[in-house]
Amino acid sequence: MDTSDSPENARSVTAGSAGSASGRFSLGVADLTQAAVFAALIAALGLPGTINLGSSGVPITFQTLGVMLAGAVLGPKKGTLAVVIFMVLALAGLPILSGGRNGQTALLSPTAGYFIGFLPAVIVIGVLTALMMPRYRVVWGALINLFGGMVVVYACGVIGLLVRTDLTLWAAVSTNGTFIIGDVIKAVVAALVAAQVHRSWPGLITPWRSGKRGPTGTAGVAG
Repeated sequence: MDTSDSPENARSVTAGSAGSASGRFSLGVADLTQAAVFAALIAALGLPGTINLGSSGVPITFQTLGVMLAGAVLGPKKGTLAVVIFMVLALAGLPILSGGRNGQTALLSPTAGYFIGFLPAVIVIGVLTALMMPRYRVVWGALINLFGGMVVVYACGVIGLLVRTDLTLWAAVSTNGTFIIGDVIKAVVAALVAAQVHRSWPGLITPWRSGKRGPTGTAGVAG
């Protein structure tokens, strides 16, 4: 007798789906520790300071590399938490943004959109990376980092510039041209680092694609 459509089977599938969703979004002590470490990493990447080119006032910073790494290494859940911790500390007044600024100063400046853009950027990178797993592909990882770390952050930054300055849309978009080469390098570096991390410590990111399971004891990494 075919029992595939029986109430018991339906309840089993529902329970399994609920358990999978619960596991996907739950956080343990190890998860919180990893998020805290990456929040500290993002802050540390602000220590070299900023480089200001042109008259737009938009600084070049290494902290976008930290955001890319958080999403690519930790995924959407822990990576987002890491960035949230970092942003909350900055907004609380700690001078952990590049150039010794804090979050309040950043929000009052024309570059507020770039700071705000850290959050959607890590979410996008984390989600797309989780969809790619369990095999981390360096090329796809770099493209994901470019999309989240550049397109998303630039879009938020442009909106901030339009709100806080008298720049035209084209002028606001053009201010990002200075950062493209550096951000491409950051995206590639983040992908290479993430590939090595996932090879050495498999299972950091739970795959989001239906039917995909991470390998036992090893992580697939492709070029």
